[in-house]
Amino acid sequence: MSDVRGCNLPGDLYYLVEKHVWAKPMGEGVIRVGITSVAGKLSGGKLAAITVKSKNIGNEVRQKKSVATVESSKFVGPVPAPITGVLLRANEKIASDPNLAVSDPYGEGWVAEMQASDWDGEVAVLVTGADGIAAYKAKLEADDISCE
Repeated sequence: MSDVRGCNLPGDLYYLVEKHVWAKPMGEGVIRVGITSVAGKLSGGKLAAITVKSKNIGNEVRQKKSVATVESSKFVGPVPAPITGVLLRANEKIASDPNLAVSDPYGEGWVAEMQASDWDGEVAVLVTGADGIAAYKAKLEADDISCE
């Protein structure tokens, strides 16, 4: 895990940097998605709710369209999908404890799982590894964002 301006960013995830979301291949085309520690910080650090609409389960969500809604005292907004895919399930743990997405964003605090429609075609939009960390660092510096 890399520390960039006080923000934890694992090098093994795929990031849609401008939207502060990540994707992690779980096998057989299933992609786990979540918000980054940066998104947690920008939302004010204490979440009231993360809601995945049950009507969206089983339906395709296009890349950059909302898979969930995040609510905090400072912010209400979408959790954009880092890839296009069929929404398989929501993380039930964050329904009862949305702050898992802040305290453990890359572990127990994931938001949803999707069946990728075109992972090979869309992965080029995402960044990962050293390039991903460098891209995120540039974004945080340009926007003067710190998680400290």
